Amino acid sequence: MKTQMPARKRIALVAHDGCKPQLMEWAQRHADALAQHELYATGTTAERLAQALKLPIQAFLSGPMGGDQQMGARIAEGELDILVFFWDPMSQQPHDPDIKALLRIAAVWNVPVACNAASADFMFASPLLAQPYPREVLDYSAYQASRR
Repeated sequence: MKTQMPARKRIALVAHDGCKPQLMEWAQRHADALAQHELYATGTTAERLAQALKLPIQAFLSGPMGGDQQMGARIAEGELDILVFFWDPMSQQPHDPDIKALLRIAAVWNVPVACNAASADFMFASPLLAQPYPREVLDYSAYQASRR
């Protein structure tokens, strides 16, 4: 089944505490591109991005307080198109199950995910970022029917 991703993407931005400086630096380099899209972020990241970029950012709760789960729900509802998640592979996170759930739900719904500056740079260099994109989403109706 195909869903149409709009030209103006709904982009979720997340960073663990140890990676917030890298996300801020990356976002400032891509401020012009980010300004063309709707932006969402968790807790402190939303506040810091809004101040640094002077752009509107819809804020979710902080990750440990449920923000990652809020983002996951928006992905499942088809309301977020891209996930930029600068996660810290060297630090244990108290909400690690939520993080894994967010990444899993992004994979289930075929949402592009960037996990560091390099992958986000490649994603933002793509001409697909600024145009509609027919995203293929697996048809889970057979799976859902088997669960009844």
